[in-house]
Amino acid sequence: MDINEIIQQRIAKLEALKEKKVPLYPASVPDHSTIGSALASFEEGKKVTLCGRITANRSHGKVNFMDLRDSTGKIQLYVKRDVVGEEKAALIEQLDIADIISVSGELFKTHTGEFTVKVKDFIILTKSLRPLPEKWHGLKDVETRYRQRYLDLLSNEDVKKVFLLRAKIIRAIRNFLEDKGFLEVETPMMHDIAGGAAGRPFKTFHNEYAMDLYLRIAPELYLKRLLVGGLDRVYEINRSFRNEGVSTRHNPEFTMLEVYQAYADYEDMINLTQDLICYVAKEVLGKEELICQGKPIGLKTPWMRQSFAGLVKDKFGIEPSDDPVKMLEKLQAKGFAKDKNRLSRSQINKIIEDTLEEDLQVNPVFITDYFTSLCPLAKTKKDNPLISERFELYVAGMEIANAYSELNDPLEQRRRFEEEIRELDAGEQKNIDDDYLLALEHGMPPAGGLGIGIDRLVMLLTDQPSIRDVILFPLLRKQEETKLDTPR
Repeated sequence: MDINEIIQQRIAKLEALKEKKVPLYPASVPDHSTIGSALASFEEGKKVTLCGRITANRSHGKVNFMDLRDSTGKIQLYVKRDVVGEEKAALIEQLDIADIISVSGELFKTHTGEFTVKVKDFIILTKSLRPLPEKWHGLKDVETRYRQRYLDLLSNEDVKKVFLLRAKIIRAIRNFLEDKGFLEVETPMMHDIAGGAAGRPFKTFHNEYAMDLYLRIAPELYLKRLLVGGLDRVYEINRSFRNEGVSTRHNPEFTMLEVYQAYADYEDMINLTQDLICYVAKEVLGKEELICQGKPIGLKTPWMRQSFAGLVKDKFGIEPSDDPVKMLEKLQAKGFAKDKNRLSRSQINKIIEDTLEEDLQVNPVFITDYFTSLCPLAKTKKDNPLISERFELYVAGMEIANAYSELNDPLEQRRRFEEEIRELDAGEQKNIDDDYLLALEHGMPPAGGLGIGIDRLVMLLTDQPSIRDVILFPLLRKQEETKLDTPR
C-alpha cells in the first residue's frame, strides 16, 4: 500500500470519528503524569492518567496491547473492550500508530514483568494522517532526516539522546560560569556594522529606520563595551551568522559561547577553557576520557601547547614579519593557492590553518603565538610585537575555541582597523566601528576573552561526525519540488 492510500484510509477514519461526534484535537488535556514518573513510582493497582503517542498496536480478539510513548519513556497499554465500554470499544478500530491519546487506568505488571496500564478510559487527542517511518535506522537519505527532524526524533532514540545531551552541556556551561561569578547577558543580533570577527555577514533592512543592518557574525565588540561599563565578568551563549560555506563543521547559523573577564589575560583564558571543558565532560558524561570517531581522547590537564609561528615556519617557511604578498609566494612555492594573484591576510590564515589541522594530534592542543597581523583585536607579546597573545584550541583536529588578551588601546585599535580596511579587495567593504572605539576611549580594563563553538563542542562530547547531527534544524538547500504528497 502506497503512502497516498494510507493517508486516504486515515482521513476516512477521521471523517468517521467526526460523524460520531467524537471530540477531536481538544484545546485542553486531562491532568496527567509523565510515563517516566509513573514508571519511577510504580505501584501495583495505582491509578494514573497518561498522555502519549501510540507506537505499536497488537490486537488479540477483544484485547489490544498498545505501546504508548512520551518524551520520558514508554509503557504498555492493556485495552479490553468490555472494560472501556461499548462506546469506546467502537473507537479502537479508528486508532492508528502515531495517534496521540490520553488514557486512564491502573498500573500492573504482566506475568513477563512488563509495566502496563489496564485502561479504563481513553480520549483521542490527535489523529495522525501519516504513518511513522518504518526501519528509520536503515534510511540512507540523511538529508531527509535533517529536513524532517521531527520524524528522526520520533524514530531514533540515539538522535534524541544527542539533543538531550546538548541541553545538558549548555546547562553545565551556565552552571560553571555562574559559580565563577560571570553574568549572563544578551547583546544585539542585528548590527549596523559587521564586526568582532572575520566573516561575510548576512544583510537585512529595517523599514522604520530605513537602515541597512547585518546579522551578527560575533557579539565580541558589544560584550567588551560591557567591560567598559563596569561589568567585569560577562558571557553570552549566542546565535551568530556567517554567509559562508557549509560543511561537516560549518553551518551558516551557529551557537557560540563568548566569555570576557576584566583584569585577566589569555593565560587565564587557557585555564578557564581547560577547567570548563573538563567540568562539562564530568557533569554530562561522568568522565574525562572521550571517544571521537573511534579515537580515544584524554582530557587530563595541563593540555599541550604548540607554536603557530613555529609550525608555519617549519611547514611553509613563513615568518611573522612577512607581508601578505610574501606569504602568498611561500604558500605557492609549497603548492597552495597557485591560481591566486592576491589574498587577504584572513584568506591566507584560512589556508594555513586548514593545512595545519591535518597534522594536529587527537588530544587537546593549544595553538599559540599567532602573528599579530592576523589578530587585529589581540594584544601583542611584550617581548615580540609581531606575535599576539592569542590561542586556538584544537581537539581531534577540529578548532573548538579561540581566545586572546584583549587589545584595549583605542589608538592602536583604530590603527589596526584602518590597516584592515586598506588591505581589503576592491569589491569588499568594511567600516570602522567608531562607537566601539568611543567606548575604548573611556577606558576598558585589561581583559581576557574566550569564544567556544558550542556546536563543535557538542560534536566532540557526543561523538558525532557532522555539525548537522547536533543542530536540530540545520540549513539545507531549498528543494525545487517537494517530495511529500499532500492529502486532499
